[in-house]
Amino acid sequence: MTTKLGKYHAMQLDGPGRSLQLVERDMPVPDSDEMLIKILACGVCRTDLHIVDGEIPEAVYPVVPGHEIVGRIIQIGENVQGFAVGDRVGVPWLGSSCGHCRYCLTDHENLCDEPEFTGCTRDGGYASHVVASAQYCFAIPDRFSHVEAAPLLCAGLIGWRSLRMADQAKVIGFYGFGAAAHILAQIAVWQGRQIYAFTKPGDLSGQKFARKLGCTWAGGSDELPPVELDAAIIFAPIGPLVPAALRAVHKGGRVICAGIHMSDIPSFPYADLWGERAIMSVANLTREDGTEFLAAADSSGITPVVERFPLTDANEVLEKLRDGHLKGAAVLVPDYRIVRSRSN
Repeated sequence: MTTKLGKYHAMQLDGPGRSLQLVERDMPVPDSDEMLIKILACGVCRTDLHIVDGEIPEAVYPVVPGHEIVGRIIQIGENVQGFAVGDRVGVPWLGSSCGHCRYCLTDHENLCDEPEFTGCTRDGGYASHVVASAQYCFAIPDRFSHVEAAPLLCAGLIGWRSLRMADQAKVIGFYGFGAAAHILAQIAVWQGRQIYAFTKPGDLSGQKFARKLGCTWAGGSDELPPVELDAAIIFAPIGPLVPAALRAVHKGGRVICAGIHMSDIPSFPYADLWGERAIMSVANLTREDGTEFLAAADSSGITPVVERFPLTDANEVLEKLRDGHLKGAAVLVPDYRIVRSRSN
C-alpha cells in the first residue's frame, strides 16, 4: 500500500554555507521498489559537513542531509522483496544505481554513472522519516542498539572497503582517528593486524583513545611511525597527508584515500612514490561491502563509541565535528513529540 501518512519533520539545508532549518513536510510516498522508514537514529558524517560547505558538486539543494540511517519500515512498495513492515534496516550513502552502465553490470555499482546519494542528491536521515530504495537497505545485526548501528552505515562501510583495498597488509597506518578509524581499528585488530594511529599533532587524548581500542602505536600526523607500514589509510580530508603517508609505507606499499572529498594534494618528489608505491581512492560502496561488513561487525564483537544528540541540535553537532570535539561518532535521534505537536 502507498497511503499518505500525514506529516514528518526534517532538518533541511537550503543551500551551501547555510544553517539547517527545522521544517515540516508532507510524508513521502514510496515508489514500487522503495520503503518508507521511521528513523530511529542517524549518524553524523564528515561528508555531511562537505555538503553543508558546498564541496560536493553533485549535491542538490534543498536537501535533508544524513546517510547513516537506522530505522523501522512502516510502508513498502509493491515490488519490494526480502523486507517486511516492522523490520529494522540501515540506509547507506549510495541510495541507488542505474543498473545498466558498465560498472553496474560488473558488480561495481559504487562507480555507477548515474547514481543517487542519500542526503546529497536525495533526502536523507536528518529527519523523522525517509524513503529509501529497498535494493540499498541492509538488515542490522540485533546486538547493536539503534545508536551504535548508525555509524556502521558509512564510517564502518567506507572503512571496510578501504581495508579491503589494503589487501593482505598486516601493518597499517590510519591517518585521522575519528568515526571511521575507531570502528575499523577494532575490526583490523580482530583480524590480527597491527594498527598505527595518526592524530592531529598534540592530540594526546585522541592518541590515548586509539591505544585503548587496541592500536599498536599512536602519534601525531607530523611523525613517522617506528616501523615501515605495509599500507596507510587516510580518513582525514587533508591532502598533505598523502605525501606524508607515502614516506611512511615501504616499497610496494599502498596509500588509500578514504574520503569523498579531500583538499588538494601538494607536489612531492617522485622518489616518495618510486618503488612501486601506489595511491588509491575509495568511492562509495557496493551491496557486497554492506553485507560482508555488517556480518564482520557482528562476529568481531566491536562496540562503536557514540555520542547521542537530539536531531534539532544538528547544526551544533556539525560544528563539533568540524572543530574535532567529538570522540568516536555523533548520532542524531528524532524527537517524535515534534511530529505529534505539529500535527495537532
